[in-house]
Amino acid sequence: MSDLKQVTIVSGKGGTGKTTVLASFAALAQGAVIADCDVDASNLYLLLHPEDQGRGEFTGAKIAVRDPHRCIRCGECERRCRFGAITVDAIDDLGCEGCGLCVLACPAKALRLEPVVVGEWFVGTSRYGPMAHARLFPAAESSGKLVTLVRQKAENLALAEGLGLVLIDGPPGLGCTTTAALADVDLAVIVTEPTLSGMHDMERLVQLIDHFGLRAAAIINKADVNPENTAELRDFCARRGLPVLGEIPWDPTVTDALTAQLPLVEHNDGPAAQAVRAAWGQAEALIQGM
Repeated sequence: MSDLKQVTIVSGKGGTGKTTVLASFAALAQGAVIADCDVDASNLYLLLHPEDQGRGEFTGAKIAVRDPHRCIRCGECERRCRFGAITVDAIDDLGCEGCGLCVLACPAKALRLEPVVVGEWFVGTSRYGPMAHARLFPAAESSGKLVTLVRQKAENLALAEGLGLVLIDGPPGLGCTTTAALADVDLAVIVTEPTLSGMHDMERLVQLIDHFGLRAAAIINKADVNPENTAELRDFCARRGLPVLGEIPWDPTVTDALTAQLPLVEHNDGPAAQAVRAAWGQAEALIQGM
C-alpha cells in the first residue's frame, strides 16, 4: 500500500529507553500497527500485552544432518569443518553454521543440510493496535531474516486493517537485525543518551542511516543527567540536519511504569511522560508531512 508509513525506533546501544518510547508512541498513535523487531530480546509484549491470534515456526537456518547408513567414517567432514561442529561420531547443532562445506566434502554423500526451527513468530491484537512480534531461540542464527518476516507480518496486518502507520521497535546496535529493521522505512528515530558510549554509538548509527539514505530524527533520553554532553548531542544533530523531537528528563516514575507493565504515558503524567508526549507530537507532524 503506497500510503503506508513505517517508523523504526532504534538506538546505538541497549538501555537507552528505546522500547519505553516505542510503547508510549503506540499508546499515543491510537491504532498503528506495532512490530517488535528486537527479536533477540523481545520484550515489548510485556508493556502492550497482545493477544496472539496466529503463530508459526521460523526456519531461517540450516544445519548438517548425517545418514549413518552412508557414512564411511573417513573423517573428511571433521577435518574440513572450521567451526569444530562435526566429528565422525556426532554433529553439534549449536556449533554448526550451516555453511555446507562438509556436505560438499563428504565422498559418501552421507551429509545434507536441513532447515531447523530457530524461532517463533506471533500476530495478534492489543488495545493499542494490531501487533507482530517474534522470539529467536537462544544462540540461534538468521535473526535478520526473522526481523524481515516480522515486518512482513506487520505490513500484512496494516493492509488487512486499512491502517496507515507501522511503528517498529528495532534492535539496538548496528548489526544485520538493525539493517533489516531500517530497510526502506520512512523515518528512523534514534533514542540516545548523553553518555560517551551513547554519543559514540549514535554517531555510528547515523552513518548507517545516511548510507541507506533514510530520513532520521533524534530523542535525547535522560537529557538532564549530563547537560554538557546533551549540548554536544544537540550540536551534532544540528550539523547532521537531524531534528531533535524531544529531550526526556531522568524520572524515577519510568521504572514504576515498567514495573506496572504499562506504557509510560498511560501510567503517569510526570516530567518524562510529558516529554514523550511532546516528542510524539513532533514525530507525528514529521510523519504527516511526508
